Amino acid sequence: MMAPVGRPLVVVGDALLDVDVVGAAHRLCPDAPVPVLDVAEERPRPGGAGLAGALAARDGAEVVLVSAVADDEDGRRLAALLAAAGVRLVALPHAGTTPVKRRVRTDGQSLLRLDSGASGAVGQPSTEALEAITTASAVLVSDYGRGLTAQEDVRRALAAAARNVPVVWDPHPRGATPVPGVRLVTPNRDEAGVFAGRLDADDPSLEGLARLSAQAAGLVRAWHAHAVTVTLGSRGALLSHGEASPSVIPAPQVQALDPCGAGDRFASAAALALAGGAVTLEAVQAAVRVAAAFVADGGAAAFAAGPTVDHGDQAGLDRVERIRAAGGTVVATGGCFDILHAGHVATIEAARALGDCLVVCLNSDDSVRRLKGASRPLVSQDDRARVLAALEPVDAVMVFDEETPVEVLRRLRPDVWVKGGDYAGAELPEAPLLREWGGQSVVLPYLQGRSTTGLVAAAAERGGASR
Repeated sequence: MMAPVGRPLVVVGDALLDVDVVGAAHRLCPDAPVPVLDVAEERPRPGGAGLAGALAARDGAEVVLVSAVADDEDGRRLAALLAAAGVRLVALPHAGTTPVKRRVRTDGQSLLRLDSGASGAVGQPSTEALEAITTASAVLVSDYGRGLTAQEDVRRALAAAARNVPVVWDPHPRGATPVPGVRLVTPNRDEAGVFAGRLDADDPSLEGLARLSAQAAGLVRAWHAHAVTVTLGSRGALLSHGEASPSVIPAPQVQALDPCGAGDRFASAAALALAGGAVTLEAVQAAVRVAAAFVADGGAAAFAAGPTVDHGDQAGLDRVERIRAAGGTVVATGGCFDILHAGHVATIEAARALGDCLVVCLNSDDSVRRLKGASRPLVSQDDRARVLAALEPVDAVMVFDEETPVEVLRRLRPDVWVKGGDYAGAELPEAPLLREWGGQSVVLPYLQGRSTTGLVAAAAERGGASR
């Protein structure tokens, strides 16, 4: 996902203050059957349009947020959080008080949510706000139904922007209708049903995917949008340009307890992809992947911890940790695995036989190029990781950018590190590291006559002969 260069991504919408009140709950209240939370800390972050902008800024984009912010203590706290996240705020006056959502949480789960903040009139947009919208590389409308997107001057600026740059509209049932010409509207399944019912774009005689497809196509027509994508949570997304046979983009299978913020992550990723030149289908595919990784990493609750550095399969890694906790043996192996062949499979099977689970440490595309030359890899890291993860002996795949897997091994701390190749009589480079935690490195010989380099050479030779 490429961040736009030259002009900023402009997010227009309702910024909120989100606060997670985190603690431990080990007993019940004596006068009511409710848990008692021993509060350890409060974790504030931007919410709503603020979270969407902060996530885009974390991806490396220059971000301008146009939002109505109240002049109160919570509003000033929100502005400071946005500035710390690298988001430039262009604030409109707000006559109410700052909306705050406080989630009371323990052990990674929410016990309840406390909402506060009074709605109030939104002031007229400044010249700076309108110019930001009309000169953006792309616009993301993050509507939480608080009146900003109903402003006539704002709507005129958004309509003008939609004629020149991609506009992604994340709608809300209480919010305004998308302006004509929007590149992509991103309701979730429940929202799509509400909107379709209001706009006479629903057919109750249909069921399941057929009904959802008809709703999405009807919304494309009613909103005069280029496309509508209906987000489906763990099932991915449906993308319609108004056709009878829409595209369905499946989501990676991840374990997630807290989907909070997934819609903001999806919309910001789609907007950045479109700003970077992706076509709509490519942008939705990227957004599905990014949103899945976001919830696997803990969702909005993990925002303050910073971006994840692990490109691995979180569900698989969680399974590895459960095996380790139960006293099992964790085995790891690594390599480029560019064009998976019988030699690779033999090494993977033999490695898995040495323990109770197997993690494959995979060289990233940049790492392979440094090791093998500019013409490699032939297969992208995402595709290589997906093929490896589909193999029965493999429990998880972790991608690393360095030339050696030292850092990923230090994090994983396997009991056994397996290297394929001819290292007879020599110590593996990773052996001293494994000894730091009592791990053991071993060598498995390659299957004779199988190598990616040999396959590439043979293919090139046969291709030349055929000409």
